[in-house]
Amino acid sequence: MPRILTVSDSVVIDASPSAVYAQVGDPTRMGRWSPENRGAVVRDGSAGPGPVGVGTVFDGRNRRGRLSWTTRCTVTAADPGERFAFRVRAIGGRRPVLPGRIATWEYRFEPADGGGTLVTETWTDDRRWPDALANAFDRAATRGHTFADFQRRNIRTTLDNLKRALETAQDAGA
Repeated sequence: MPRILTVSDSVVIDASPSAVYAQVGDPTRMGRWSPENRGAVVRDGSAGPGPVGVGTVFDGRNRRGRLSWTTRCTVTAADPGERFAFRVRAIGGRRPVLPGRIATWEYRFEPADGGGTLVTETWTDDRRWPDALANAFDRAATRGHTFADFQRRNIRTTLDNLKRALETAQDAGA
């Protein structure tokens, strides 16, 4: 069976597209919402708090159970209030030393009917492995799931956590 290479999900958040983008466009904040990501370090150190630009390289710290790893990512889209995307191009334990096409993550922000922002998170598997090899690896790495199914659940959790965090912060500031 051919594997699914792209999955996405959406949520409406009661905040403006620019406000949501301001959070998601800063990779150091992703650990606040993601079930696996524990934050990121911008490689050149020039970025302060806030969204980063196209070409920015960052290392994402990740954990799943006892397993932890680091990824090297490059921002490929940074359109304030509209789109933020990055490619994962290296992976390793403490340092991302194994180069390769791994994945692309994209976030789109659109005004929602009735107010707020429709946020869509998309994961694309960039590995060009034979399906049988990828499926065997995926099931071992995710305790029996395909990466598409695993990422579908991670995306749902991330979006729900992002919604809760932004709407709670907005309520607290009101």
